[in-house]
Amino acid sequence: MQDPDQNNRKPNRLIHEKSPYLLQHAYNPVDWYPWGEEAFGKARDENRPIFLSIGYSTCHWCHVMEDESFENKEVADLLNNNFLPIKVDREERPDIDAVYMEVCQAMNGRGGWPLTIIMTPEKVPFVTATYIPRESIPGRIGLRDLLTQINDVWASQRDKVEEQTSMVLSHFSDRDAQRPHGKSGNAAINENTLYLAFKHLENNFDEENGGFGNAPKFPSPHNLLYLLRYWHRTGDEKALEIVERTLRAMRSGGIYDHIGFGFHRYSTDSYWLVPHFEKMMYDQGLLAIAYSETYQATHKPEYAQTIREIFEYVERDMTSPEGGFYCAEDADSEGVEGKFYVWNTDEIREVLPKQDAELFIEYFNMEPTGNFLDESSRRYTGTNILHIRTDINELASKHKVTSEELESSISSSRHKLFEVREKRVRPSKDDKILTDWNGLMIAALAVTSRALGEKRYEVMAKRCADFILTSTYMKNGRLSHLCSEHTGATSPAFLDDYAFLIWGLIELYETNFDTSYLNTALKLNEYLLENYEDTDNGGFYQTSSDSENLLFRKKEVYDGAMPSGNSVALSNLMRLGRMTGNTEIEKKAYELMENFSGTVSAIPIGYTHFLSGASFVLGTSSEVVIVGDPESDDTKMLLSALNKEYLPDKVVLFKPDGTEGDVIIRIAKYTENHRMKDGKATAYVCKDMSCNRPVNDPDEMMKLLK
Repeated sequence: MQDPDQNNRKPNRLIHEKSPYLLQHAYNPVDWYPWGEEAFGKARDENRPIFLSIGYSTCHWCHVMEDESFENKEVADLLNNNFLPIKVDREERPDIDAVYMEVCQAMNGRGGWPLTIIMTPEKVPFVTATYIPRESIPGRIGLRDLLTQINDVWASQRDKVEEQTSMVLSHFSDRDAQRPHGKSGNAAINENTLYLAFKHLENNFDEENGGFGNAPKFPSPHNLLYLLRYWHRTGDEKALEIVERTLRAMRSGGIYDHIGFGFHRYSTDSYWLVPHFEKMMYDQGLLAIAYSETYQATHKPEYAQTIREIFEYVERDMTSPEGGFYCAEDADSEGVEGKFYVWNTDEIREVLPKQDAELFIEYFNMEPTGNFLDESSRRYTGTNILHIRTDINELASKHKVTSEELESSISSSRHKLFEVREKRVRPSKDDKILTDWNGLMIAALAVTSRALGEKRYEVMAKRCADFILTSTYMKNGRLSHLCSEHTGATSPAFLDDYAFLIWGLIELYETNFDTSYLNTALKLNEYLLENYEDTDNGGFYQTSSDSENLLFRKKEVYDGAMPSGNSVALSNLMRLGRMTGNTEIEKKAYELMENFSGTVSAIPIGYTHFLSGASFVLGTSSEVVIVGDPESDDTKMLLSALNKEYLPDKVVLFKPDGTEGDVIIRIAKYTENHRMKDGKATAYVCKDMSCNRPVNDPDEMMKLLK
């Protein structure tokens, strides 16, 4: 977005929106409308086609298309005079994005952002594309030529438009095509499905660099979470090896911000060096869970350190005053991708003392010519993306210092460079606060608090949960997708909002045992079942039963950049069913697994988070009830023993001894006769639907669980 004061421009209708992405376009010469009846009514009245552009604030090619085309007067005139242009933030309206992305993929065989849709005033597409250059180039039509052609077709060959829209409607009208494929014995999810998912991941594992596949390479933390469960289930050490090698490679690579911490979105190469520099909140949350669970599995301090650094970044740069978490930081600053994050060797030597500078340059593999390649010129820019390829002990020995002295030097240098970097122009921040992403962060913080035994992360999780529930949770059971000043709690909520927030509240309850969070999770789950479930074909829709009518009602189980709402719901249903002893809730988990069995069994690698939930269903799970005084040392010892070990297939309830335990009895009636044994904190462990004698000793409890 250009500076309106410099250009003396008048804003378009997007100036009244709250989305940072829409506000970026508020001073375009394109007369953008937000999605709504005003736009569609005008298009119908004036018989204009809709030009729908969907993107998000940290999307690099969205910025490129804006600079090339939406800031261009000739393109703007074509759009304003012949089309009704609408802008949508995909993070604000994931329902719109999901529907039209599926149409784009069906028509073109691929999709992505910016997503460009040209459709009738009745919302039926007839042209779909992603990024379109302003001018035509070999193999790709430019936007100016495309708009001119479509305007001619719309004016004089409407039958061609109608033919195309009829084909689209025919393809998507029978939403039985959306039905989960399953319910046949041959397609049932079973131990073989779990094995095949592991083998697919193993075969796709990059033995040299870690991670999966070639470039571009994404973190895909839910793949790692599944592999941890597979390792725990089978004892196959290869699964754990894949997880550890991937986590170490990412932490050492350029995808990690070694100065300010946190992970960038993905690596453009196979060896994690050159990232796409945007930072997404959901990546921080999912990766924090992956590092936390791996720390529980291995007790290696390097993973704990990475977790602490992730949340140092989140708390410092991405937390609202109320305790909610923002969406993302852009890749670009001053119009250049990565400029905020890269360094040349002269800068290092200017900031640091001579010996520290040389140690830093060598440790982070910096070159005088740089290692950051300019894609347009194919020349190195002279700047470096910091990454680690050298063993710290070998480097210390080479320079005749101790490892501790080298670590101290690197840490001191990092702090000095951080202060210098803070004076640079920062990438823009998307300060939307989304319920689903914040639910994920609540879960991540709660898991981290238990794994590390550090209460400060529980405090952050609780503060966020209280803010989200205060901002978005209404008495009728509805949530809002957007929080705080961005909405006034009026934006529609989606499946992911319920599923991820329920997940977060379950994790928070198992961290602080405040029953209000468990009760709220149960109420939200009840609302989810009533308003999002496909009672005919199974599974959950992305939108509620009273949501806005789009081309079709989307249902998703594929685990993409984030796990799908259906995948998260599967785990939630199993855990809530086991925690409460409510077999009807648990039955919904079995039905969900059965309903998607054909889809998941066909390509297991695409549904690893769903299979993490299925592993809970198929495995030997445990229910643990701790009875005691929450402030007593013996209670804390039992809980500490539970929290520090990797036990993915368990649920935990805490029952205060005496009448205070009545609250948990109302939630889980089976705890009615659970009492302290011999006046000490007591653990009741049931495993694989068989209960053991109550024990007081943490070691005895862990033997029962293992």
